[in-house]
Amino acid sequence: QVQLVESGGGLVQAGGSLRLSCAASGRTFSRFVMGWFRQAPGKEREFVVGISWIRGSAYYADSVKGRFTISRDNAKNTVYLQMNSLKPEDTAVYYCAATDAKSIVVVTTSEYKYWGQGTQVTVSS
Repeated sequence: QVQLVESGGGLVQAGGSLRLSCAASGRTFSRFVMGWFRQAPGKEREFVVGISWIRGSAYYADSVKGRFTISRDNAKNTVYLQMNSLKPEDTAVYYCAATDAKSIVVVTTSEYKYWGQGTQVTVSS
């Protein structure tokens, strides 16, 4: 049973930074793509970034390029999302997701098999 547990959300002022963590357990993730999605109130869940666990290569949504950075720690089975220069429009519940895929361009919710419970990020203006 795969488990994904997010942490690190909170309240931050515009221009500030937060780092989210996603601790994964339950199987070997070497062939997995790990993704971050977010969902703002009244909006659909949207793709933020995905990373190949084994290669470390990443694919970002245009809205976060240059501001967000994804990384992983293989020893800890943890994926991180460093968010800098945060904007009020980044406010959302952020979800970690995982799936076995060959390409890092996995951007739809239906393509991901496993999900975390989400962590709230609020950016005040």
